[in-house]
This record gives sequence, C-alpha cells and structure tokens, in this order.
Amino acid sequence: MAHFKELLVWQKSINFVTEIYKETESFPKSEMYGLVSQIRRATVSIASNIAEENSRRSVPDYVQFLRISRGSCAEVETQLIISKNLGFLNEEKSLKLNQDITETSKMLIGLINSLKQSTNLPPKI
Repeated sequence: MAHFKELLVWQKSINFVTEIYKETESFPKSEMYGLVSQIRRATVSIASNIAEENSRRSVPDYVQFLRISRGSCAEVETQLIISKNLGFLNEEKSLKLNQDITETSKMLIGLINSLKQSTNLPPKI
C-alpha cells in the first residue's frame, strides 16, 4: 500500500478541507456551532480516516476506514445541500463543492475495490 500522503484521494480530500474552511468563514456566526462545525468535522474526517488506518497496514481494517470516509462524504454532500438551501452557498460554489465531494467518493470506491481485489476480501453484505 502507498503511504497515505502519496494517495491522490488523500491529497484531494486535504484540498477539499481547506476549501470548506474558507467557504464556511462567510457563513452566519449563528451557525459556528451548528452547520459550520458539523461540515468542518465531516470533511476533516474524510482525510483523517484515509490516513489513520493506512499507517497500520491492515488491509481489511483499512477498507473499513475507507468506508467510513465514504460515509463522511455523504454527510458532507447533505450538509452542502442544506447550506445551499439556506442561502449560505451560491449556486456556482455549491455545484463546484458537490462535484469535488462526488469525485472524492468515487476515488474512495476505486481504492476500496482495488484493495479488495488485491487481497481477495469478500464483498460486504
């Protein structure tokens, strides 16, 4: 397995976290402990879970952590929709961020599938 810093999906997720932090700076202060906190934690979780189990080198556990990262992607996607609906993100920015999180999720699926094939892990039921 590649070191997590070499993984394109980790690099993309780090860039995404940075973008989310910048974008949420303009959210209303009343959302600092609500939506802003939640969306930031979820985006940080994506990159963190990719990195955490990668360092331990257990493929089955790593696949599980990647699945958790995918769950965080879905969480972020939902929070972006809410942010747009509340007028905190404009249409253009919302579309860009949603494209980024969708691409990250697809990259995670690819990595999961690759790891499962290389180790003959059974499919998750």
